[in-house]
Amino acid sequence: MLDINTIEKLDRIATPFYFYDMDLFYKTVDHVAELAAKHDIKVHYAVKANVERRLLEYISGKGFGADCVSGNEVLHAHSCGFPAEKIVYAGVGKSDKEIYEAMKLGIEAFNCESLQEIFVINEMAHVHGLKANVSVRINPDIDAHTHKYVTTGLYENKFGISNHEFDKLIEIIHKSEHINFIGLHFHIGSQITRVNEVFSLECLRVNEIVKYFESRGLRIDNINLGGGLGVDYDDPDGNAIADFETWFNAISDNIVRREDQAVHVEPGRSLVAQCASLISRVLFVKSGETKNFLIMDAGMNDLIRPALYGAYHKIENLSAAQRSFFPTFQAYDIVGPVCESSDVWGAGRLLPLSVRGDIMAIRSAGAYGQVMASRYNMKNLAPAVFSDTLDDAPQVVNYFE
Repeated sequence: MLDINTIEKLDRIATPFYFYDMDLFYKTVDHVAELAAKHDIKVHYAVKANVERRLLEYISGKGFGADCVSGNEVLHAHSCGFPAEKIVYAGVGKSDKEIYEAMKLGIEAFNCESLQEIFVINEMAHVHGLKANVSVRINPDIDAHTHKYVTTGLYENKFGISNHEFDKLIEIIHKSEHINFIGLHFHIGSQITRVNEVFSLECLRVNEIVKYFESRGLRIDNINLGGGLGVDYDDPDGNAIADFETWFNAISDNIVRREDQAVHVEPGRSLVAQCASLISRVLFVKSGETKNFLIMDAGMNDLIRPALYGAYHKIENLSAAQRSFFPTFQAYDIVGPVCESSDVWGAGRLLPLSVRGDIMAIRSAGAYGQVMASRYNMKNLAPAVFSDTLDDAPQVVNYFE
């Protein structure tokens, strides 16, 4: 919970904006770095969760690698301090230009997601006189028990290669002279909260798959288990740091590896989600016959998750904390300004009695928030404001003066 002094400073800043609690961010990353060293597990930050340069430069400074899903992410990660030899490049649709630029950079590995992709990378490496490092993404056919839009490891999926193609895959790798095959990559989904159960099952299935490939002459030097660790959107203060300890323990207890085999993970959301809130201001309070509406200046263009797949974010009235009297509570439908019926932050949310000008915090917005923002309706992009540089943020303009 923010202190009164911080809330007063936030109230003077032009909304909407993303507010980053840098102390929490540093604490989260440092905790993961300690666990990674303890368990001898390599960490690649999933860049798609948030691309803020300040965050990436700190993460790269901790020795983490980067997990990228586009050519521009590869270049951006490299510019933020991630060495090329610690950058892995996944994604089902890599263009020829993206492949060539990443190959020329000398990245750690392409995580290939189809048989044809391996063929294309091998041919391009041949043409340019290069050798490309390749890992193959495998679908372990595991239900991650999460939302259907973020489940990625089932048998038939646009991501990865399933077991009916294993023998053909092995044949292609053996025949491809211009790639270095370095290992297998897995990712079963995102926002996984049944941590021990799901990740233990993933490891057991991975053990079987690794054994299968090695029995057919492919040496597996790297086992990349992907990411997917969930965060607590209901209670962001009570569980400000995700359950990394259970995740790392589940891997250590269940994965079978040789001393010379490296195990990798790719946290994204879990590193950054809780460190940021989207700060918005109440523009209007609208009373209907059966509902009361708070109309905010932040909309689905700033954070699309609720409109896209009904994602829940806790909403707090920060201004109410400054009031000296005990607040009366009221149920509100909290909506944004965008001309779409789906631009709704939450329906029937119980909040302190709210008035025009109140500032609100939409919590757990550090992942898949700012990075997915758009200028739909020609809205301006909400800027990032950091807890240690609050006084430098653009101030509110009073148009009634």
